[in-house]
Amino acid sequence: MDTEKKRAPMNRTLILTDVEIEKYKARLVRLDKKVSNKNIINKTINQDLFEIIDFLPGKSIDLLFVDPPYNLAKDFNGNKFNKLSIDEYSEYLDSWLSKIKNKLKDNASIYICGDYNSSTSIHLIGIKHFNLVNRITWQREKGRGAKTNWKNSSEDIWFFSVSKNYKFYVDRVKEKRKVIAPYKVNGKPKDWMETDVGNFRITYPSNIWTDLSVPYWSMPENTDHPTQKPEKLLAKIILASSDEGDIVFDPFLGSGTTSVVAKKLGRNYIGVEKDLTYCCFAEKRLEIAEKDKSIQGYEDCVFWERNTLALQKKNGKNGSGKRTKKLEKMQDTLF
Repeated sequence: MDTEKKRAPMNRTLILTDVEIEKYKARLVRLDKKVSNKNIINKTINQDLFEIIDFLPGKSIDLLFVDPPYNLAKDFNGNKFNKLSIDEYSEYLDSWLSKIKNKLKDNASIYICGDYNSSTSIHLIGIKHFNLVNRITWQREKGRGAKTNWKNSSEDIWFFSVSKNYKFYVDRVKEKRKVIAPYKVNGKPKDWMETDVGNFRITYPSNIWTDLSVPYWSMPENTDHPTQKPEKLLAKIILASSDEGDIVFDPFLGSGTTSVVAKKLGRNYIGVEKDLTYCCFAEKRLEIAEKDKSIQGYEDCVFWERNTLALQKKNGKNGSGKRTKKLEKMQDTLF
């Protein structure tokens, strides 16, 4: 393991020791026959999705989040992927999505991640099996730039549902943004609040997300997984499209972000990941989440703009994740 890697003193990236790997490996699940939910609920399955997909119970998943290998030539911890044609990548998506379909409840929601190489196929295969609800584009600010093309700083998340009857709770995913033009009526703020550190408004969320930070070395959620999604991203999706106690399923779990955020928000989870190291990272993060349920950028039941939550700390908020009386009154009166 990379325990010998030299890291800067302020680097908070999680690492695994050999002792921890043995410890967390013992918690992982492997399937060789059909199972019920009680066998896999709140577990990490350390196998290839295609090995176990037929063993999973039907009509049991409330929310499906998928961050599959993108249509790129990549090497993930020794697992190599080659770039395919649109038809070939579409066939790959269909090979597992068509089988997961009967594992979903009739009111389940589906979110599938992709980039510009993958989105055409996701759209085509998604509408083959499900109802298209929306496409989210989020700003993925990472990397120094490109000399022969526009810097790639966005990714898509395609939002589907099994039927027209699906869960979506907009009041759980409102955003707190800085007010650029503080309009007043009779000298009082209209639909915004004044604080000692700036002016803010609680707004409805759109399908353009610019408030996310890709996990990096100073964030305690960061691992060495090359395409780790922010916990804040998963929090938006889980809060909007599931209830406490629901089952959230991630068939390409990676280092465990989906399971970790589901746990922090009171949902049940099932994750499948074939790489042992990433499974162990997931288990370590789940263990940490038993004591620390914080999600960077999400407090007082609203999502803050990127790099503005420090203002909240400075302003003396308690950081408990519960709405303060002042904010609660504002949310309930403005919308």
